Amino acid sequence: MRGLGPALTARRLFPLQLPPRPPRPAGPRVSSGAAAAAAGAPERAMDELLRRAVPATPAYELREKTPAPAEGQCADFVSFYGGLAEAAERADLLSRLARGFGVDHGQVAEQSAGVLQLREQPREAAVLLQAEDRLRYALVPRYRGLFHHISKLDGGVRFLVRLRADLLEAQALKLLEGPHVREMNGVLKAMLSEWFSSGFLSLERVTWHSPCEVLQKISESEAVHPVKNWMDMKRRVGPYRRCYFFSHCTTPEEPLIVLHVALTGDISNNIQAIVKECPPSETEDRSKISAAIFYSISLTQPGLQGVELGTVLVKRVLKELQKEFPHLGTFSSLSPIPGFTKWLLGLLSSQGKEHGRSELFTDAECKEISEITGGPINETLKVLLSSSEWIKSEKLVRALQAPLMRLCAWYLFGEKHRGFALNPVANFHLQNGAVIWRINWMADVSLKGITGSCGLMVNYRYYPAETATNSTSYLCSKNIKASEQVLSLVAQFQKNSKL
Repeated sequence: MRGLGPALTARRLFPLQLPPRPPRPAGPRVSSGAAAAAAGAPERAMDELLRRAVPATPAYELREKTPAPAEGQCADFVSFYGGLAEAAERADLLSRLARGFGVDHGQVAEQSAGVLQLREQPREAAVLLQAEDRLRYALVPRYRGLFHHISKLDGGVRFLVRLRADLLEAQALKLLEGPHVREMNGVLKAMLSEWFSSGFLSLERVTWHSPCEVLQKISESEAVHPVKNWMDMKRRVGPYRRCYFFSHCTTPEEPLIVLHVALTGDISNNIQAIVKECPPSETEDRSKISAAIFYSISLTQPGLQGVELGTVLVKRVLKELQKEFPHLGTFSSLSPIPGFTKWLLGLLSSQGKEHGRSELFTDAECKEISEITGGPINETLKVLLSSSEWIKSEKLVRALQAPLMRLCAWYLFGEKHRGFALNPVANFHLQNGAVIWRINWMADVSLKGITGSCGLMVNYRYYPAETATNSTSYLCSKNIKASEQVLSLVAQFQKNSKL
């Protein structure tokens, strides 16, 4: 799952407008001095704020006896941070927090030495266990205490989700870098994972009769296939469609992650049939429903990136559909292949530089494509595939089908990152226990579909009785389960293409 939300043109069609940056939850009132400091955000004011707001780590013996810091201390941090208008200012404050209020390395070294010394001497188990507990306590960074106390404020968890979104954005923009920042991100992600575990999440179904605010949020959060207007939204929550989202117990009816499902007669091979065509009737005929197609999943809160919500949502929805349709036995996604075009363009560039010719295509394919395009295959395809113009040529579309299908199969099955599928969507579904079942040609002819994945889409099929086994095999042994069609395309790639 990884890129989760372009701006939607549908926004102008809805009366309620959301600002580009969601408002931060306001903390309790603070002194005028704190407000003035936030306005200018000088370095000294940041340092003073952090010294005041970040609770000191009590001695190990006093860890359960030390009173919690005054609520106003944490609220000052929330208000100060909320007043920082520029991303660079927020990044500066987060950098100071990460670097200056992390782990006390002197304490860690001292406690580690104590544990090692006890392991070399015959002592009672209780003594060693307490020494290990002291070491664990020393490994907790100070800023964790700040996050913990902020979470107890009204709107505090929502604030921390927004703060992590800022942190991730600053890292992407290179405003924040270094091991201290990565460590703080990991600590905050772990805390959010606990607060947003499945026991605190409610599964809610969206219908046309859901509150207008919920429908708007669902439409604006749609990151895969943008919602065009109200009628489009009505189709996506109407007959032969299902839309579900997770909300947190503290914020009911606030979508965190959204899953769209199409109820069809078979496994869909193109997205236009799902998002553009009207359902056959206003009343569902259950006898016509034999497959459930997961065609879009979107995270609405960037600050929850990496928190395991999507996997849990797919599993919960699958069970929900089995309850509603006991006869339903076919479950599959219809997924985009983000990054395929970029990967292919990179191959064309490197092949041209290293060999002066393409080794991705057979001689017959090179000849046919060159005759159609009127130029060297590598350079010409680099230009054509960078836009959507090439699909206007029926001859070129036919000529590219076989090579791009096998290249896509290899990209999904053979290209790896640390042993796992390189493509983030493939990695997500394979972790869930799905099978790479079918690659579909010209399955998404939208501008985004053509430029992002040459119009290709893929079905990841879920066999409920096998998902647990497949997931374990992938996560533990990095084995990818694929259908005969996909394996045949991979074999064709290995025979006809060279990398």
